[in-house]
Formats: sequence, C-alpha cells, structure tokens
Amino acid sequence: MIGVLIAIITGAGLICILMAVSGIQKKSANVQGKGRSKNNVAVIRDCTKKISKDPHNVEALKTLADIYYTDLNYERAFPLYQTLFKLMGVHVEIDQQVVSQRYGVCAFKLGKFDEAMAGFSKVLRLNPKDYEVNLYVGKIMLEKKDFEKALLCLKRAVSIRPDSNEIYEPLAFALFEAKKYRESLMYLKKVLDENPENKQALFYFANAMEECSMNDKALKIFMHLRPDAKFGPESCVEAGRIHEKMGQYDKAVQDYEIALKLETISQEIKVTVFYKLAQSYIAQHNIAKALYYLKQIQTVSPNYKDVNALVSRYQELNQNNNLQAYLMSGTSDFVVLCRKIVTGFYPDSFVKIEDVNVAAESIEVLCTVESMKWSDTELFRFFRSTGSIGELYVRDCHSKMRDIKCDRGFCISAGTFTAEAKKYVEGRPIDLIEKAKLIQILKKIDL
Repeated sequence: MIGVLIAIITGAGLICILMAVSGIQKKSANVQGKGRSKNNVAVIRDCTKKISKDPHNVEALKTLADIYYTDLNYERAFPLYQTLFKLMGVHVEIDQQVVSQRYGVCAFKLGKFDEAMAGFSKVLRLNPKDYEVNLYVGKIMLEKKDFEKALLCLKRAVSIRPDSNEIYEPLAFALFEAKKYRESLMYLKKVLDENPENKQALFYFANAMEECSMNDKALKIFMHLRPDAKFGPESCVEAGRIHEKMGQYDKAVQDYEIALKLETISQEIKVTVFYKLAQSYIAQHNIAKALYYLKQIQTVSPNYKDVNALVSRYQELNQNNNLQAYLMSGTSDFVVLCRKIVTGFYPDSFVKIEDVNVAAESIEVLCTVESMKWSDTELFRFFRSTGSIGELYVRDCHSKMRDIKCDRGFCISAGTFTAEAKKYVEGRPIDLIEKAKLIQILKKIDL
C-alpha cells in the first residue's frame, strides 16, 4: 500500500515538473517572438527614416522590401522593389535576379501583369530555366488568353520540376484552352487526384472527354455538375447536347429544364437553353412546345440565329397537321402519306401503286392510272425540303422516267423550284407542284 502511494506521489511530481518546463518554454518563445517583432519595428522605422531622407538608399530599400516580402505584404513591398528595379542599371550592388523576380511576384499578386512581365522578362534573360518565373509567366499568358505562349512557359516549367503539383492546374487549363484536349486529360486527372472538388477542372475534364469521343464518361460528370451554382448551367447544356446526339430527346429536355431552374443561369445561356429546348421538342414533333420556347427567345433576342424563320415555319405547321406530317413524320409514316396523295390524285380513276423507292433526299412512287378514256404510267417524286429544289433534281427525275418508259411525272415539294428547274420542264411531260398547291392537296387527305 505504501509502495503504491509512493508511486502516485512520484508520478504527480513528474507531471508538475513537465508542466513547469513546458510553461517556461512557451514563455521563452513568446519573449523571443516579441523581441523579433520589436526588432522588425525598429528596423522598419529606421529604414523608413533613411528612405525619407534619401529615396534611393539601396540598402534601406532592400531591407524594408525584404521584410514586407517575407511577411507576404506584397502591397507594401511592390513600390520598394519597383524603385530597386529602376535603380539596377546604376547600382551594381543590387542583385538583379532577386529584385527582378520579387518585383514580378509582387506585381503578379497585385494583378499588375504588365509590371510583372517586365520583372520576369529580366529574370528569364538572366536564367531561362527559372522554374518559378516560367510558372508565373505561364499563368499571366493564360490570364491574357495567349495560350500558345502560356504553354511554352508552363511546359518549360514542368520539364524543370516535373514532380511539382502546382504546375498541373495552369498547364492543364492552358492545354484545354488551346484545344489540345487529349493532352489536357492527363494533367486534368492529376489536378483532380490532388483535389477532387476542383469544379473547374472537373468541368474541363468532362468537356475534354466529350471532344475525345468519350461521351458516356463525359455525360456522367456533366450530370453530376448540373446542380452546381457556377458550372451547372453550362453542364446542363452539355449533358443535353450529348443526350441529343444519342437521340434521347426526353432526357435532353430534362437537362435543359434543370438549367432554367438554376438562379445563377446567365441571360446568354438561358437563350441557348430556350433554343435547345425548341430543337428537342421539334425532334419529338411537339410543335406547340417548340413554338413556346422560340417565342420566348423572340422577346429577349429577336435576331437570335434563325428563330424568326423557325417561328414562321412552325406556326404554319402547328395549324396544319397534314403538312406537319409531310415534313416531320418518320419514314414509314411519310411513305403512307405519299401513297395516299398518289391514290387520291385522280379521284375518278383507278390508281395502282407498282413500286415505292425511298432515297435519302426524296421518295418515289411509281403507279399506273386507268380511267374511262385513258391510261398512264406515272412517277411521283416527293421532296420534304422547304427550300428551293434545283434543276439537277428535276433533270434526274426526268431521266428516271425515260429509263422506265414512264408517261408522266410529278415533282412535289413543300418548298419551291428554281427558275432553271421550271424552265427545264417546259415541253416535257413533268409537272412541278410547289408548297401552295401541296397544301391544297393535303387538305383533302384524311390521315
């Protein structure tokens, strides 16, 4: 029992001694810190007096500048190094490389890029392989959007110090901005390995993968970024674009609608989203919805792309279901419509469809027509274009008619035919039917 008490007392004594020593050490450190602080204050006061009497006192300028630089007080250090930088030509005792570099760093930290370049250029003339200066110059060129010069310096920096993590982000961003997407992927991945929460690197990474045809991987990242306040709106647009490429227009619509719910969406991106929504709804044959978004664009940006032409076109389609089917239905439905037009073309005659040929730019229907007084073999060629059909297509149709010994032909378009095409058919057994007459024909068709 006595032994236990002795052990406890001994342990308590040791703890008290250790606490006392620790207190003494802390007090000593505080005293030393206060001493340094007081010493710096005295040096700063002394140097300031010397500079007030002689603005070109090199030693005072250098001492004061170095104190502020060490304390990361770039705002106060900058004018001092600026003065030293100007005095280098007449004062050989000034270390040109150190002063030029620190002058450049201070200017860079303060956003004074022209002054920074003056200092860094001097260093590079003295030592082109200075890692820090190449890094800073690369960042400045990146900021100025001179991506080729940025890459020149940043690649030199990475060759000097390949294991430095701080070079990865500016180099990755410069490669991306210079459209060197595949090369940027490696460095973007290194940036994300260091900091997976770097949203800008993540956004660039997804864009670079999309440019390199890695759409599935890019899509996952864009969808992950959709709620982000800064990169969300653009990520929604990119996700929608990929879904459109995949023919998944319903998912593209979801992407664009998420973008519109974000409070941080800019007016420029909002107009883009309206346009993309209209395109997606057109692809889904939802003309009413498409018109809604096209008219939204007209209210804020009336001359945006081809919006006025699209509104004019789809307003008409919205009011004419058969014309809408003619222009927008799938191939099989379009063939059905063309067959109905042909069989209804001669209401008082017997029309037999002999053959249907689906081509990239048109659909051909070959038929025989028998009436009480005559019979013919006729070729109908349907164009879905709303533009102007040229002579070449009409000439081709006529050539086909001769090859199959067809009596008569019709070229039918939802647009118009050029003057040359109309002149070509003069005196030939081929008729041109333009949009106005097509609409009259379509009104008689029951879909």
